[in-house]
Amino acid sequence: MGNTRRYHSPRRAEQAVQTRRAVLAAARDLFVSQGYAATTVAEIAREARVAVDTVYTTVGRKPALLREVLETAISGADVAVPADEREYVARVRAAASARDKITAYVTGLVDVQRRLAPVFLALRDAAGGDPESAALWREIAERARNMRRFAADLRATGELRADLSDDDVADIVWSMNGTEYWVLLVGERGWPPERFATYLIDAWSRLLLV
Repeated sequence: MGNTRRYHSPRRAEQAVQTRRAVLAAARDLFVSQGYAATTVAEIAREARVAVDTVYTTVGRKPALLREVLETAISGADVAVPADEREYVARVRAAASARDKITAYVTGLVDVQRRLAPVFLALRDAAGGDPESAALWREIAERARNMRRFAADLRATGELRADLSDDDVADIVWSMNGTEYWVLLVGERGWPPERFATYLIDAWSRLLLV
């Protein structure tokens, strides 16, 4: 018997990546423009110019689409990237001083919020009436534990206020890095993202450091 060789086509693989991107882009546009509940998979398929079955095989059902749209907005990549593997987190860890760590964190946060804010608001609205969206919303809220790692990074510099626990720092950072805060200042008050970044770096430096 002859050897069986697995066929691999770079062109086919690239086409699959492009199809996934088109599906997620269509889902994002429709979730943001008309809401999660009002959007159907058929509409997403039509917007992406693919068959409905292709949407299911490429990403999945509508809850999976919402999750992937959210995760890729956070990561800025075609797939979800764990927090510890994101580039700006590496820059935070590598920074020597507490202010440099804050600057690296805020710079990364601004990049994320540019992509994430509209999707986050769509998820928030969906969570009010859809159980699977509500579960995803709770899961995102639980990621506040990542802020404790940031607090530990700051404490390791010796520059963190002694009267603040890691939980205190995590709560302050979590509340001020939220999309709602971004929307209030950038979306509603018209702040340029650069002004938001400068303000947040200054605010955290004053609030958290000695």
